[in-house]
Amino acid sequence: MARVLDAIVSHRLGRLSCVEAGELLGLSERHFRRLRDAYEERGEEGLVDHRRGRVSALRVGEEEAGWMTEQFKTHYFDFRIKHFHEQIQGQPMANGKPFGRSYSWTKTVLQLRGLTTKAPKRGVHRRKRERRPLPGMMLFQDGSKHAWLGQGPDLDLDLIVTLDDATSAITSIFLCAEEGTASSFRGLKETIRAHGLFSSFYTDRGSHYFTTPKAGEKVDKTQPTQVGRALKQLNIAHIASYSPQARGRMERLWDTLQKRLPPLLRVNAITGMEAANLWLAEVYIKAHNARFTVESEEEGTAFIPYVGDLDNILCVENERVAGLDNTVRYEGRRLQIPPNRNRHHFARTTIRVLEYPDGEIALFHGPREIARFHAGGKLKEKATAKKEFAA
Repeated sequence: MARVLDAIVSHRLGRLSCVEAGELLGLSERHFRRLRDAYEERGEEGLVDHRRGRVSALRVGEEEAGWMTEQFKTHYFDFRIKHFHEQIQGQPMANGKPFGRSYSWTKTVLQLRGLTTKAPKRGVHRRKRERRPLPGMMLFQDGSKHAWLGQGPDLDLDLIVTLDDATSAITSIFLCAEEGTASSFRGLKETIRAHGLFSSFYTDRGSHYFTTPKAGEKVDKTQPTQVGRALKQLNIAHIASYSPQARGRMERLWDTLQKRLPPLLRVNAITGMEAANLWLAEVYIKAHNARFTVESEEEGTAFIPYVGDLDNILCVENERVAGLDNTVRYEGRRLQIPPNRNRHHFARTTIRVLEYPDGEIALFHGPREIARFHAGGKLKEKATAKKEFAA
């Protein structure tokens, strides 16, 4: 008010025009004239804004804001604001009316009440890689160790996710004790059985994906890992990533999952890995894809139906030479080949040893299965797998 009075006095003395006085106060000429006329008519009382202290007719009631903040503090304290806002939309409040405020309103109220902070400013602009135009042209796979089921020494599990580049749709998601060859095979098997074969597979340079002779240098594709060998049999190109930035979509997915999954598992009272994997497969993957999947640039799909024997490809495969006593040494076990009506003996022949994720072992001579063993090495009376091996 003192600044306005000084400007009015200067105007009266002819030192300032209405335009100059308005610029000095940061007001328009017209507004300054209103203030000047009000002062001449009613004195200092004319300069007081009578709206001060009055509650806006558009202001949301304290009851509604209180209900929303109480929900956040008691039930959704570990949710992201966007996720929290999605969860409470349409829920009945204390007065029986459904909650229907905007995300911006929810965020602003929580920030004003000190329940969340403003996001930091974004870094420098980077041009992101264009998506593949069709689903099935390229898939990512990665794992993240995190307290998915809460805090505890036995709860720090790996979440394995397989993701389509064109649409950001998750094709496989599950928890396991440790990421490795078996988890990679499981993600591939679930994806191929549900969608079909795809063109290329983009992963980091983990030791189960690639052989890297020297740390930090290029991978050696002449020495494939078990995963690399299986991908070659399926005619899927394997692409190595050399930086986290190159896997930007997958890295952003981890940020989303680490903020959303633990609260959802807690709210649904899911505490065990087996129950969590069942919920991820039957409930979460559908909800996630409905929320985050984008349309591909072109119509159609690059996935191709596959009807081969995945079990005998997505497994650990090694070669051994049978001994004179028709036994095969494998991982500290001596596996006895039983009599076979098609051949008198297998001494000094090359035998392919296939170890499956459940620990069972099968021996193949060429395309024919000649024996199958339990995980402990005991011979199974009858082979349960297909006799012919899909080469």
